[in-house]
Amino acid sequence: MKKFISWNVNGIRAVMNKDFLESFNALDADAFCLQETKVQQGQIDFAPEGYHCYWNYAEKKGYSGTAIFTKDEPVSVTYGINQAFYDNEGRVITLEFENYYLVNCYTPNSQDGLRRLEYRMSWEDLFRKYILSLDRKKPVIFCGDLNVAHNEIDLKNPKTNRMNPGFTDEEREKMTTLLGCGFIDTFRFFYPDTEQAYSWWSYRMKARERNAGWRIDYFIVSERLNEKLKGASIHSEIYGSDHCPVELLIEI
Repeated sequence: MKKFISWNVNGIRAVMNKDFLESFNALDADAFCLQETKVQQGQIDFAPEGYHCYWNYAEKKGYSGTAIFTKDEPVSVTYGINQAFYDNEGRVITLEFENYYLVNCYTPNSQDGLRRLEYRMSWEDLFRKYILSLDRKKPVIFCGDLNVAHNEIDLKNPKTNRMNPGFTDEEREKMTTLLGCGFIDTFRFFYPDTEQAYSWWSYRMKARERNAGWRIDYFIVSERLNEKLKGASIHSEIYGSDHCPVELLIEI
C-alpha cells in the first residue's frame, strides 16, 4: 500500500522553521507533493534521504512553485502541461510510474476582484485536457491545492463566500466537469457527508481557531482505481502553513 501526501506549504523556507522536518518524517509518505514552495533553484538545500527529488520553479521569484519527493524512482518526469503560456509559474509536475501517473498541481487563484478568473478558466480547460491525455494511457492520481471548494459542504460560510475566489459558480462548474470525465474526489469517496473538514484557513480573524475553513486541497484519481482506494484523511492537527497536509492511501 502506498501513502501519498499533498501540502501547500506557503513558502518552504518559512515552513522549515515551523517543525516541517518533524512533520515530513512523521508522515513517512511514499510520495510527498508540495505546492507554493516559493523558491528558485539553489535557494534551498532540501534532499531528504531515501527520496528522489523533483522541483518545478516559477520564473517569478518568491511565487508559486511545486515539488515532489518520492521513494520510488519514476519512469519519466514532466514539468508543466505542455502549454508554454501557462508553464512559467511552476505549477505542475508529473511523475510516470509503471502502472500509473502521479501529478502534483497548484491551480492558479482567481485573485481579488476575480481579475484572474479568465486565466483560471482557460487553465482549467487545458489542465483537464492534459489529465485526460494521461488517463488514456494509464490511471492518474493527481493532487494539490486546486483553489476551489467544490460544494457548500466544503467551506464554513458558503452563502457569504459565493462568487468569491475559490467559490465562484464558474470554478465549481469546472470541478464538476472534471469529475464527470471519470475521476473521483477521494475524500468524498470515503466521507460523502462529513462537514467541517477543511484544509485551508485564512490567517485573518482567527479562522483556524474557529475552524472557519475551506477544503481546497485534494487527491483525485481515475475512477477505475476506486477499488484500490484504502483511505483518505486531512491532517488538520499539523500546523506550519495556512494549509494542512492531505493524505491518500491506495493499493497500487
